Amino acid sequence: MFSCLIEVSMKAIRAYQYGSPDVLRLEEVADPVAGEGEVLIDVAGAGVNPIDWKILSGAMQAFIPLPLPFTPGVEVAGRVLATGRGASRFEVGDRVFGFINITGGYAGKAVARESTLALLPRSLTALQAGAVPATALTAWQALTEHAGVQPGQKVLIHAAAGGVGSMAVQIAKYLGAEVIASASADNHAYLKGLGADQVIDYRRQDFTQWRPAVDVVLDLVGEQTQALSFALLKRHGVLVSPVSQPDITLANDYGVTPVNFATRGDGGQLARIAELFDQGRLQVAVQAFPLSDAPQALEKSRGRHGHGRLVLDMAR
Repeated sequence: MFSCLIEVSMKAIRAYQYGSPDVLRLEEVADPVAGEGEVLIDVAGAGVNPIDWKILSGAMQAFIPLPLPFTPGVEVAGRVLATGRGASRFEVGDRVFGFINITGGYAGKAVARESTLALLPRSLTALQAGAVPATALTAWQALTEHAGVQPGQKVLIHAAAGGVGSMAVQIAKYLGAEVIASASADNHAYLKGLGADQVIDYRRQDFTQWRPAVDVVLDLVGEQTQALSFALLKRHGVLVSPVSQPDITLANDYGVTPVNFATRGDGGQLARIAELFDQGRLQVAVQAFPLSDAPQALEKSRGRHGHGRLVLDMAR
C-alpha cells in the first residue's frame, strides 16, 4: 500500500564532521520518508559494523563521498511503518531486517529499498536481527558467490571469531565444508561451538605451516595475513576478501583465484539466511547499547572486542 506521512521527529546519531566516534551527536531530526520502491522502518535494532567507523574516520571519502551531516549505520531490523510508491513486497506492520544503505541506520526510523529487505527470522528478536544482515550477507556472498564452496572442501577463515567470521564458520559448515578457524585462544571454545572442525591460535602458531592445503581462504584481516595465505591454497583454489584486493602477481604465481568484493543488500539471500536461523543452523550473540551510547559502541568495535555482535537498542 502507499502511505502519506506527516513529518515528525525522531532521535538519530549525526556526524557533522569526519573523525573519531566522539564527534557524533544525538539529535532530534525529521523522520525520513519512503521514496519510490522504498520502505520506512521503525527501527528496533541497528548493528554496529567496522564499515561505520571507517566511514566516520574519513578513510573512505574517496570511495564513499557523503554530504555532511550524515547518520551512520548500514543494517537495521524493525517494523514497517509505511511503503513508498511501487513498493509492494511488504505490508505495514511486517517485521523486517536488511542491509539498508551506507548510512541511516543509527536512528529511530530508517528507509530502505524493499529489494534489500526480508522478513525477520521467527527465532530472533528484532534486536538480535539488527546485528545480522551485513555480516551474514558478507559471509554468504563470499562463500557461495565468489568462492563457490562445495561439500568436502577445506575452508580457512581468518578472524573467525568476529562478526563476519563467526557467520562464515556456520555457513561454511552448512555448505558441507571442513572449517579451519584462525582466532586467539580465548575464542577457540566459542568457534568449536559454532562448528569449526579445527582452530589455529594465530598468536602462538604459525598458520603458514598449516597442512594439508585448503581449497578456500576467507581473509578478513588483509595485509601480511592475506599475502601469506596464498601459500596455503591448493592450485586453482580461491582467496576471497571483502577487506582488500589480493595481490594479482602472487595469485598468478600460486595459480589461485583472487577475489575482492563489496557486500550488497539482497533480500532474497537474507530470506534464505532467515530460514537457516529458524532451522537452528545459524546463531548470533549480541551485546546491546542504547542509541545514546553509539560512540562507545563504535569505539568497542574499533578495538576488536572479541566474538559476537554489537547492536544499538532503540528502546533503551
